[in-house]
Formats: sequence, structure tokens, C-alpha cells
Amino acid sequence: MSAVGTRGAWRVPGRIEFLGKHTDYAGGNVLVGAVDRGVSAVAEQVDGAAGFLSATTTAGGEPVSLQAGMDHGLAAGHWGRYLQTVLDRLTANFGPSVPAHLTITSDLPPASGMSSSSALICASALALADLNGWSSTELWRRNIPDRLSLAGYLAGVEAGRPWRELLGAEGVGTQGGSEDHTGMLCGEADTLLLARFAPMEIRERVAFPEDWAIVVGVSGVLAEKTGAALANYNRGPLTLRSVLARWNKSTGRQDAFLASAVACLIGEATGEEAAGSPELHRLLDLTEPGYERGRVEQFLIESLVLVPAGAQAVAAGDAGAVGEVLARSHALADSRLLNQVPATNAMVSLARDLGAIGASAFGAGWGGSVYAVVPAPGAEDFATAWLERYQREAGGPAAATTIVTRPGASASRLG
Repeated sequence: MSAVGTRGAWRVPGRIEFLGKHTDYAGGNVLVGAVDRGVSAVAEQVDGAAGFLSATTTAGGEPVSLQAGMDHGLAAGHWGRYLQTVLDRLTANFGPSVPAHLTITSDLPPASGMSSSSALICASALALADLNGWSSTELWRRNIPDRLSLAGYLAGVEAGRPWRELLGAEGVGTQGGSEDHTGMLCGEADTLLLARFAPMEIRERVAFPEDWAIVVGVSGVLAEKTGAALANYNRGPLTLRSVLARWNKSTGRQDAFLASAVACLIGEATGEEAAGSPELHRLLDLTEPGYERGRVEQFLIESLVLVPAGAQAVAAGDAGAVGEVLARSHALADSRLLNQVPATNAMVSLARDLGAIGASAFGAGWGGSVYAVVPAPGAEDFATAWLERYQREAGGPAAATTIVTRPGASASRLG
């Protein structure tokens, strides 16, 4: 182990998934950016046995005391379980941790769709890596040489997947991809990232127009990933994984992502013509009617058509085109992903009624948040009117709120 530091401290922002609903874990395209709110983690060495970790959060709640490799019986979804996942995985990959205390601070609403859980995982992992000196080891540098590979590794920590030489361990239970971590760790101020994940790469940096703002409407319906909600979330990736297994069996291929199967059929083509190519029937004919077929169709349209078109429209500042793309993306989430609830649908409709350039739900679904793209000069007034109408006309809960933001900077060490 490299020399242990006296402190490790990181701030990791949340993210806005502009486009790319449930496409990343299938290797598809996304348009994503960081936001200006996030989670901070400060790690300090304390007395105790190796592998001991205590943690507190300034938001209140009971402190947690953890030990690497032990099940402490925390309830599913408890924030301490995310720290346990981080501690166990980094210990398995890089060796025993010094006894440490983590102080967690956040101004990112939990279960809001802005990926507070992934931000917590990233911030705590990076703080512990610096405290323990892991981030300066040859093993770390060989497997995690840059921010994009760091995003891949920390996504693997969350989902339990291996990364290069670094073996996998139990994750938090979600079978997600690397989009959240890419936005958080590679994002740039005033910029959206056009990324894909088969292979994992940032294809384009898209400037967000100076005279636009993003208003996030937090619905107040928690987008939790426990119990039935976890099963609903994992239905998407498990469905695509099942279709991919059928594809590999029927073709003799060994594609790791559905996007790789698509590329085998139509190459690098994107757009409406590509998504409607007769060649894709070789894949679609392997699906069952109903949800499974609709799920694959949603992936093809979102990844091949809407993400590239949305990136082009944002780059051109074309408000009409952005509105059309976001409307189509949200409609597909409602009708094919089946992951919307009345609250998020109501927020989208109200945003459009109030004159938003475009609006769409984002994130895991089954609650969470909606974002609206609006002219920057009137963003605060829009946010106030949107929240008032949502609570008055749609019965939005008192916990609902709005945040005015723009694409922000990526994760950073704290001094």
C-alpha cells in the first residue's frame, strides 16, 4: 500500500440524464451532464481495527458503524449499505482499509432521480482511496488511468461487476450501467456529454446554450430502489439481457451488450432510417410480444434516434427540435419502459403548458424528477409557477420542490 494520507475529501455532483433513458446498461448512447449540487465525503483516520468505518451525515439520522466483510443488518436502501458496498469492494481490490470516519454532506435531494446514491458511492470511494493511498498505487493507475475508466470502475462497484483486473463483489442490488458515473466524473460546466458504452467512450461534448436553463421538478414521489421498486427497475436490464442471450445463442456470437448486436446488423448508422432498418428484424424477431418487444424498440429509438438528434438540436440551440425530441422520449418511457407515474406525467404536461422549450422525466423512473428546458431569464419565475400549479392542480406532495440549474463541473477533490 502507498503511504496513508491524513485525510481524503471529495465532492461529487449529481447528474441530469438529458436523453438516454435506460440505454447505458445495454451499451447505447446517452446525453448526460453533471449538475451544480452534489454529495461531499470527508474521510479521516481514527483509532480502531483495520477495516472499521464509521460515518455520519450532516442531514441527520443515526450514525453507522461498519466493518469490512460483515453484514450489519441495515435495511435495504439505507445509506449505510452503500458505504458497506464501497468498503467491501475497495478492500477486496486494494487491501485492508485503515480505520476511518466518513462525514457525508449533501445538497442533492435523495431519491429524486439525480442519482444521489451513485454520488454517495463515488464520493465515499474516492475519499477512502485517497485516505488509504490506494489511488496512488500502480494497481490503481494500471486499471483506472483516467476519469472515464474511473466512472467504469465505480459503476462496477455499485452494480457488483468486475473492472479489468479488479474482481467484482456484491453490489447494491441495481443492475444499472455507467451513465451516472460518467456524467459525475467527466462532466464539464455548461456542457452535455454524448457518450456510449459499447465501447465506453465520450463521443462529443455539446455546448449547452447560454440563454437556456434547466429547471428540475422534484415530484416528491421517491424513486427508491428497494422491494418492488427494485424489481421494477431491474426488469429493464434483465429483459435486455435475456434478449441478448437469445441473440448470442442464435448467431453463435458473444456480444456483451445489446448495442453490439445492433452494430453487427447496421454498423455505426444512426437516425430514423437506421432504427427502422429491416436488418434489425433479426433481433426483434427474437423478442416476445408485449413488454419485451416494446422494451427493445424503445432502446433502438432512444439510442439511435433521439440521443443523436437531441445532441444536434442542443448544439444548434434549436428550441423546436429539442421540444419534439424530449416529448417523444418521455412518451416512450411512459408507453414502452412503463416506468412513469401520474405525478411525473403531470409535471411534464404542466411544464409544456407553461411554455417550456421541452420537458421530460429522467432517471430510474417510478417517481423522482422531471426537467424542463426554459429560457434562462425567466427560469426562477417558471420554477415558482410550475411548483404551484403541480401542487394545486395535480395534488403534488408538500415535499415537491424545484431547482434551477445548468450543466455543471465534474467531481473534485476538496482542499
